[in-house]
Amino acid sequence: QVQLVESGGGLVQPGGSLRLSCAASGSIFSNYDMGWYRQAPGKQRELVATITIDRIGRIINYADSVKGRFTISRDNERNTVYLQMNSLKPEDTAVYYCNTHPAIATLWGQGTQVTVSS
Repeated sequence: QVQLVESGGGLVQPGGSLRLSCAASGSIFSNYDMGWYRQAPGKQRELVATITIDRIGRIINYADSVKGRFTISRDNERNTVYLQMNSLKPEDTAVYYCNTHPAIATLWGQGTQVTVSS
């Protein structure tokens, strides 16, 4: 059974950086577009960034709120997708999840908490 495990979250000051990782326990990455999502307290889960499979060129898209600050990447040999987050803002505080894009309901993991606060 495929599982996705997110890591790399933590507490960071505004303007700081974090790098999130998402490791899959199976050969899912090479065949699926992947995405990072986040859910802030009291809000719906939102899509943050996506990256397509290699065969169609690893096309990347970002939500307007993170464009220019976040970078998504993937390593298919390591079955891992990353999210580099720079210039973090308090409004980036959320639990961050990875999943396929579109998301597969059974693949949601525990997520990793990112808190941006001084």
